[in-house]
Amino acid sequence: MGFLDSILGKTRLPEAKTDRLFAISTAAVTLEASLGLVPDGKAGVCIKPMESSRYEAARAEIEDLLKLSFKETGTLYSIQKDEYNYIWVVLSDPDFDDLVTNIQMVCQTLIEQGFGTQLLAAVYRFKGDAAMFWIYNFKLGSYYPFVPQNGQKRDTSREFRLKSLMDKELPIEKDEAKWYPMWGMPL
Repeated sequence: MGFLDSILGKTRLPEAKTDRLFAISTAAVTLEASLGLVPDGKAGVCIKPMESSRYEAARAEIEDLLKLSFKETGTLYSIQKDEYNYIWVVLSDPDFDDLVTNIQMVCQTLIEQGFGTQLLAAVYRFKGDAAMFWIYNFKLGSYYPFVPQNGQKRDTSREFRLKSLMDKELPIEKDEAKWYPMWGMPL
């Protein structure tokens, strides 16, 4: 981006950073061994809504790839919109490594189709004494925990404990103000 672009307000949105997506695979082992948290067999990719024929082509390619992957891995998928009109690719598979691999494949396909700036988050659901999520923010290239409670409340003390326990395992977002809650997820 040049000087003239910045004066005229033509800023480029940051591309999605997918290089750290696979870190959750090894972290899942630690989460289970140390905290009794196990993957719940669900994960999803949240995509900013958009209108375009290129998006429909990307969606068709993602669905074709997921159908092929389904034959090999048994991963189930659906494409949904949440209550805020964000698009979700929701995956279900008891094999956590298959979920992580398929999340990466969906993201890579969207990036190759020119939709890297539309990727918002990858979300992995875990269960223990309550459901909790690890959210990967594509723009920041980091994870953060999200522990929802009833009535759109969060268990922030548990989120901070998770951060301190997993700080060496995952690239965790240091600025807690950027730990955005994701209410209404279809997971």
